[in-house]
Amino acid sequence: MSKVLASLRYSAEHEWVDASTPTKVGITAVAADALGDVVYVDLPEVGDTVTAGETCGEVESTKSVSDLFAPVTGTIVEVNQEAIDNPAVLNEDPYGAGWLFTVEVTEEGPLLSAADYASANGGDVA
Repeated sequence: MSKVLASLRYSAEHEWVDASTPTKVGITAVAADALGDVVYVDLPEVGDTVTAGETCGEVESTKSVSDLFAPVTGTIVEVNQEAIDNPAVLNEDPYGAGWLFTVEVTEEGPLLSAADYASANGGDVA
């Protein structure tokens, strides 16, 4: 089973957010495992505004292309260039080096606890 970190909160669309300011966003290990080998990432640019629940990029794997949904509303502060240059890092370390972007949050979307996300998606809370 895929790992779900207890210290994070999760969107129903498989993105995670941490408690830092600005808030770091990534995709879950559940999503990375389901996608298979990630080969391309399209992220918003620094200064872009994202809206909770709306698409803000794409993750492409050898199996499929999936939209990224913003779990929060706010302004993009930083994007992870390593994830763009080496998309496989999303599979290797989705909660660490595979983060996607940071957001100066003005509003949160509906977020799940680790237990609720794991229950709905079959992950193990760690």
